[in-house]
Amino acid sequence: MTHVVATAGHVDHGKSTLVRALTGMEPDRLAEERRRGLTIELGYAWTVLPSGERLAFVDVPGHERFLATMLAGVGPVPAVMFVVAADEGWMPQSEEHLVALEALGVRHGVLVVTRADLADPRPAAERARDRLRDAGLGGAETVVVSGRTGQGLDGLRAALDRLVAALPPPDPSAPVRLWVDRAFSVTGSGTVVTGTLPAGTVAVGDELLLAGEPVRVRALESLKEPRETVSAVARVAVNLRGHAVPERGQALVTPGRWTYTELVDVLVSPVGGHPRDEGECGRLPGRLTVHVGSAAVTCEVRPLGGAFARLRPARPLPLHLGDVLLLRDPGRDPGRDRAGVRVLAGATVLDVRPEPLRRRGAARRRATLLETALLETALLETGLLETGLLENGLPAETAFRETGRWETAFPEGPGAAFALRLHGLLRAADLRAMGVEPSARTAATEPPGPVCGDWYAEPRLWAEQGRRLADVVRRHALDNPLEPGMPVEAARHELGLPDRRLVVALVRPPLTLAAGRICAGPAGLPPPVAGAVERLRRELAARPFHAPEAARLAELGLGARELAAAVRAGALLRVGEGVVLLPGADERAAEVLGRLPQPFTVSQARQALGTSRRVAVPLLEHLDRAGLTERLDDVRRRLVERGRPPYANPPT
Repeated sequence: MTHVVATAGHVDHGKSTLVRALTGMEPDRLAEERRRGLTIELGYAWTVLPSGERLAFVDVPGHERFLATMLAGVGPVPAVMFVVAADEGWMPQSEEHLVALEALGVRHGVLVVTRADLADPRPAAERARDRLRDAGLGGAETVVVSGRTGQGLDGLRAALDRLVAALPPPDPSAPVRLWVDRAFSVTGSGTVVTGTLPAGTVAVGDELLLAGEPVRVRALESLKEPRETVSAVARVAVNLRGHAVPERGQALVTPGRWTYTELVDVLVSPVGGHPRDEGECGRLPGRLTVHVGSAAVTCEVRPLGGAFARLRPARPLPLHLGDVLLLRDPGRDPGRDRAGVRVLAGATVLDVRPEPLRRRGAARRRATLLETALLETALLETGLLETGLLENGLPAETAFRETGRWETAFPEGPGAAFALRLHGLLRAADLRAMGVEPSARTAATEPPGPVCGDWYAEPRLWAEQGRRLADVVRRHALDNPLEPGMPVEAARHELGLPDRRLVVALVRPPLTLAAGRICAGPAGLPPPVAGAVERLRRELAARPFHAPEAARLAELGLGARELAAAVRAGALLRVGEGVVLLPGADERAAEVLGRLPQPFTVSQARQALGTSRRVAVPLLEHLDRAGLTERLDDVRRRLVERGRPPYANPPT
């Protein structure tokens, strides 16, 4: 298995000398670097550790003017070999490199005190250990060496073996994001890009995205060896088919598994030993440089309130929730301000698809939502909701901060529950593009399964939408008493839902769904319509089959909509176009026709029922459809005996 470690430390403290001694390879690729004895660009070398594990080094420049290059090298790397010279001790670039590592969340490393042949290494080691401990690297083992004499190199190799053995295992099935730290063209092969693969697997023939455009992997190399597949963690060179040479800072990513965003909400974290300050974001410059992976992108900053801010990068970046960014002041001149550290803060990505801030006070409300979502999800994660602290009146934020677990509540980054708390509704593909894998519920922090198709919903929002649907359907029934219910599309628009299927999934008793309309259960007729039906009932009492004509219905106040409402309510029976009778008139007509000699004609039926041909014909057709009569030929019908299906005994 291959591992990757970056170097870090002040200029001329022996980082490249140490890599050269460990690997037997020259990390300084440029002639100018070898001539000046100064690392300018990223260097790469590798070796086999005593355990048989292969270890690749990314050697970074230590000079203050090459901080951006240093950040491009350490950005995707999980561990660091921090170098401090015994004869010089802790220096300005030692501090700036350490602050950068703290901001990037690097928590695994080994401390190497070099040039032990020139000075007592103990003071430098003690000072360096204190600073690494403050920056989250307190577990780093200390090794004293001399690159010139070879003193301590075997001990360093053993320490590196222990370091890589303790690193979290990478996920070979994770989506690929390979940040490009070097790109060039090879005659006969085309474009080649190199980078550190922190997770996932790349294979020859894979289609990936580069700056949002599809590219095909033509060939692969890892540590100069041709490979068909390369799994993390690894240094990898990728030969791309048919693409121009990209810039450093672009990324090869798995299609559909990353969100290219130009707007991101973040939680800003202090670095360099400074305590968290609620006004911290307000002191950030309006423009700064964001570093992630090997990318360095100018962005605009908008404080939201507290420790939350919104960043607008100058170009889209492929990001996940939980990604760690480094915020750097690009305007500070290192030549004039040698005491100042240009790394301003770290930032954790909380949302890669934030809503625009349009109204007054929207930024403050957004910060409140982010903080509430963090607290609620983290309290569930740590089990504090079950301790009774909140019920006993202790504010949630106080309760959580007192545990000291704010930064560790999301060891693997915010999950689906957090994303849904911000967005309410998301498709499975959207969650995956945010870096969240939707799955069946296995913990209190995870939402239930999909509510409809591939849609996931925040449980409280989903319950509230169900209550709102019942309210809007009842209101629609009051405002539109003659309609058969609220159209699904109208309900979707009223609730602001993105998919009609979500409305259908919200329909629960007493709501019912039929013919694309939602009803709030049985409802009475509006008083004017009920009065008109009652007047018609009285008219039909003596002559039950004498259906009124359209003019009379209009006089009664029964237009087309009123008739339709009365028929739906069961107050009237429609037997044909423009022909309505009282409910049960069809059963009563069957009784009358049963007293006729069988079979009978339309004329005989008309006379027996005491009605006109206008009514008799559609009434008989209705009886045929209802299975009360059956038509024998063009002229005759007969009553169907109870319990005998039509045509059971056809006439001879």
